[in-house]
Amino acid sequence: MIEIGKMQKLQLVRKTKMGAYLNYINAQDRDDILLPKNEVPQEFEIGDEIEVFVYKDSEDKTIASVKKPKLTIGELGLLRVVETTNFGAFLDWGLQKDLLLPLRDQVGKVAKGDLCLVGLYINNSNKICATMYIYDLLSTESPYKQNDRVCGTVYSINKDIGIFVAVDNKYHGLVHNNELYGNYAVGDNIEVRVKRVRDDGKLELSLRKEAYHEIESDAQKIMARLRLSGGTLLINDNSFPDHIKEELNISKRAFKRAIGRLLKEGAIKITEEGIEMMWQ
Repeated sequence: MIEIGKMQKLQLVRKTKMGAYLNYINAQDRDDILLPKNEVPQEFEIGDEIEVFVYKDSEDKTIASVKKPKLTIGELGLLRVVETTNFGAFLDWGLQKDLLLPLRDQVGKVAKGDLCLVGLYINNSNKICATMYIYDLLSTESPYKQNDRVCGTVYSINKDIGIFVAVDNKYHGLVHNNELYGNYAVGDNIEVRVKRVRDDGKLELSLRKEAYHEIESDAQKIMARLRLSGGTLLINDNSFPDHIKEELNISKRAFKRAIGRLLKEGAIKITEEGIEMMWQ
């Protein structure tokens, strides 16, 4: 059976003024599909095979194309929005007919010119559509291990959990809230560290570097803020985590590690109100 949304090899079974009609070799059904005349190779004869992509055109007819789109069924990728309407957005996927991203399949606000990370599915009318809900389309078989640096696209945000990232736009990844610093939006491309590879293959990610690198970086950040504030900061071990994050954009745990390092080096001292720089 001819499959919509996939590249496949079909045989030329007859020619007409409109083009070439294709089907599988020795197909039992006669639901031949048209390869339009302007795409038929010059020396294409009855019985010859050709690889084509099958989809429905603007007139809702199933046709073939020798052009391979930027995405086929089962693949994920970034596609550009070329038009928005009150029922969805249209994406450029390399074919004459643009690809519909229905309104119900959009995550966040989609505007003309945006790059959207999408997968494909076939709707109830047998038409190919795009969706930004890609969780079930991602793979758990990544080649990465703990502490690898990877890149990915933010495809969903849950305020109670964290941000979901499609690593390499194909693998499951999640940055938990306690590893999340800064503001991010769906569609952002970020570089992260693999904190852990779960037993199910999904990747737990962190925006922070390994701990020993982070101590150095956080310690420098604290010293810079101390200099700017005249040598004192009204933050210490008793401060609330939200207050520390607001002031320094680091977690309380990272703050405690960094000031421990600075205390050991004699760079600061702890007071009842906060921390104070030890001037040389």
